Amino acid sequence: MPRLILLRHGQSQWNLENRFTGWVDVDLTAEGEAQARKGGELIAGADFHPAVMFTSVLKRAKHTGALALDSAGLKDVPVIEDWRLNERHYGGLTGLDKAETAAKHGEDPVKIWRRSYDIPPPPLAPGGEWDFTADPRYAGKAIPDTESLKTTLDRVLPYWEEAVAPRLKAGEDVLIAAHGNSLRAIVKHLFGVPDDQIVGVEIPTGNPLEIDLDGSLTPTAARYLDDSRATPLPPIPGA
Repeated sequence: MPRLILLRHGQSQWNLENRFTGWVDVDLTAEGEAQARKGGELIAGADFHPAVMFTSVLKRAKHTGALALDSAGLKDVPVIEDWRLNERHYGGLTGLDKAETAAKHGEDPVKIWRRSYDIPPPPLAPGGEWDFTADPRYAGKAIPDTESLKTTLDRVLPYWEEAVAPRLKAGEDVLIAAHGNSLRAIVKHLFGVPDDQIVGVEIPTGNPLEIDLDGSLTPTAARYLDDSRATPLPPIPGA
């Protein structure tokens, strides 16, 4: 049966600065690089040999995946990038300091924008510093100007069904190096997490989440490879 590993990128510069990052293409800090390499060591220790790695088009995810593959001694794994695995788009919050935003708008509205399943932040105004419509990576794409976790899932799921699921159904092991919210969307789909419970699911940076799947891609087991930094997992369906 196929195995899937979800790897959230290591600490980025804007994680360190406590800013809303979303689609802004910031890279890893030195700590983030170390987390990615540690993730690769854990992957090697799990005797995991993916047939392919999927990642987003953002450098912090690509860099994490590359460092993890190198650290795991997996030199020839093909890599497929797609914008639909990008982090959630934080709309008008993009680039803002999280603490300053809470002070300005109030703790409760910001908590709702950050943690609710289906309430997005205000949209990103066109023409500003973080307007991604002119980015050639998104040419011809109907990209959002804000997203909730629900609308993040709405863009991730078709890509999952189109590109990832067929590889797993063919019996291949797959690694996905992506972001907290795009990976939470996949976890919600696979584990059938209710809308009101997915807000409590967190995926640690750089800690590979290994999921064993049956032929219908229903999880049969799941574990974090670094159990010292594990967070609670959703119940296995049917267990």
